[in-house]
Amino acid sequence: MYYLQQDLFFPPVSDADEEGILAIGGDLSSGRLQLAYKSGIFPWFNEGDPILWWAPDPRMVLFLDELIVSKSMRNVLNRNHFKVTFNQNFAAVISNCQEIKRDGQNGTWISNEMIDAYCKLNAEGIAKSVEVWQDEVLVGGLYGIDLGHIFCGESMFSKVSNASKVAFIALVRYLKTQNYKLLDCQVYNPHLESLGCREIEREHFMSILKSK
Repeated sequence: MYYLQQDLFFPPVSDADEEGILAIGGDLSSGRLQLAYKSGIFPWFNEGDPILWWAPDPRMVLFLDELIVSKSMRNVLNRNHFKVTFNQNFAAVISNCQEIKRDGQNGTWISNEMIDAYCKLNAEGIAKSVEVWQDEVLVGGLYGIDLGHIFCGESMFSKVSNASKVAFIALVRYLKTQNYKLLDCQVYNPHLESLGCREIEREHFMSILKSK
């Protein structure tokens, strides 16, 4: 495992351990975060712990043509109960992602330091959000890093049933119209699998990341 210093540097992703941890330390500066995502690396650590940088193998992704929209979700979308906006309230989305309670988790990995760092990336046009509204109230959304040909999803939240799925589907449909190559979902979970995401080898992911 590499211990990062002040220099903006990451080792090759092939040096990650079996869990996917590549390096420890460094900071959450805009320059380092941008270098990380462009290199197929992302930060993931608990508040109070050192920064851990990950490059897992396999990698969970969604090829946009493989999105699964269930019949029940099509009915939800057709009712137009939700309004979707893009990048209109990034700070509110990431704050809700921090605060939302999740099954099997005692706390959150989205620290205040991380919120500050990603809000700076948002101001620079790198981090973006999707907001889902119901009766003018923010009820769901997601945020991530926009690399221009790949969108790296970071976290979602939902305060009412299906709101995060609406955000996810809206994002995928938008990315498809803009000819993005895939949505990076980082690591496996069954909810993402139900939406069409699947694991691919890290080498395959890196080849897509490097092709623009």
